[in-house]
Amino acid sequence: MPPQRFALPTEAPGLAARRIAADILDGVLHKHRTLDEQLDGPAAHPALKSLSDRDRALMRRLVATILRRLGTLGHVLSRLLDRGIPTDAPRAQSALLIGAAQILWMDVPDHAAVDLSVRLVQSDRRAAKYAGLVNAVLRRCAREGQPLIDEVKSKNLDVAPWLLARWSAHYGEATASDIATAIGQEPSLDITVKSDSEQWATRLHGETLPTGSVRTLLQGSVTMLPGFSEGQWWVQDAAAALPARLFGDLADKNIVDLCAAPGGKTAQLVHGKARVTAVDRSPARMARLRDNLARLSLDAKFAVADGAEWLGQNHGEGFDGILIDAPCTSTGTIRRHPDIGWLRQESDIAPLAAAQKRLLQRAVAALQPGGMLVYCTCSLEPEEGELAISEFLKSEAEMQRLPIGAEEVAGLSEIVTAEGDLRTLPCHFPHQDPRLGGLDGFYAARLVRRH
Repeated sequence: MPPQRFALPTEAPGLAARRIAADILDGVLHKHRTLDEQLDGPAAHPALKSLSDRDRALMRRLVATILRRLGTLGHVLSRLLDRGIPTDAPRAQSALLIGAAQILWMDVPDHAAVDLSVRLVQSDRRAAKYAGLVNAVLRRCAREGQPLIDEVKSKNLDVAPWLLARWSAHYGEATASDIATAIGQEPSLDITVKSDSEQWATRLHGETLPTGSVRTLLQGSVTMLPGFSEGQWWVQDAAAALPARLFGDLADKNIVDLCAAPGGKTAQLVHGKARVTAVDRSPARMARLRDNLARLSLDAKFAVADGAEWLGQNHGEGFDGILIDAPCTSTGTIRRHPDIGWLRQESDIAPLAAAQKRLLQRAVAALQPGGMLVYCTCSLEPEEGELAISEFLKSEAEMQRLPIGAEEVAGLSEIVTAEGDLRTLPCHFPHQDPRLGGLDGFYAARLVRRH
């Protein structure tokens, strides 16, 4: 009698994606690791390579949805749990968040969301005892979750309280609430094209924004989209594409791009016919910048160095222009990087503002008389934008502001401040389809050296 053959047990479809999502959530919420480092590069989650493209996309959407709705999820789960979310088993917490997010906001059948979260808990030694609890709570979530959301202004719950307080104080409560709503939306894909934006908008099933960027809702790997491998465009938020344009005519000008990686602004400057030196302190990020420019058939000089130190070593060079895309809290990019809102603390602002001040001070001596300095940050915090430039101009008699005109930004006067600086907010660019609205929060100022 031939030996019996037993089929090996197979893992439930989608469980691997949810297990990796749970690991990455734990990395953000408990180990203070960014999404970027966990999703890409040498420190990325080792099991990511084993996922299919579909499961990888599911995992990313799961994590992003949870981080965008973390405050609301906390509210709902706290109402459904008599004793609060278990703190002795991170996997149980992750399973509850993953299950509830799918039930409330994703196109996943409730029974599948519950079943896979229970399996996720059962596969973890410390969390297995909570399998029954997870099952019961998520079943209640399917019945009672939406009414619990409706009873509160959930959009404000999904912003860290210290950030909401700061935005309310600086922009007003109504605008702060609009920002909270905007960053709760999954963002579209924005690209900067070399030419013929209307043609690329048609090919990519998108639309051309007033500023010239193309916006599309296409999903999946960008490397598979038309024009990517041919180097016809690059991914860049519409707001991030504005600062480099403030230089005006770039032809044959000697421009330094500080803190340049991943290279969207460098590509703009080179494409505008400038002679560009791209400076970034990270060898890995600089390697990515080189790869991006190579794909785009664009060329620049490269320097792996601290920006302030590099400027100190090159003072008196007489550059025509310097673009400082300064390191900052990045609170303007939470719609694209939802981990930022939970990883940053208010105490981060002061040391970053000090680094920004150092870059600004060092840039003065490296500019030629009449040379232009464009300073920008992807932060909504005034200490990293409006206040930083106000203080800098008070201390540097050599520099003066060259106000930005609304005509330079497609007539969009709402993104130009009374002082003549650029200030975009996530709630700008409203659209009847919320998925096609919004942009990153950016600040930019254009300054000129007098003598």
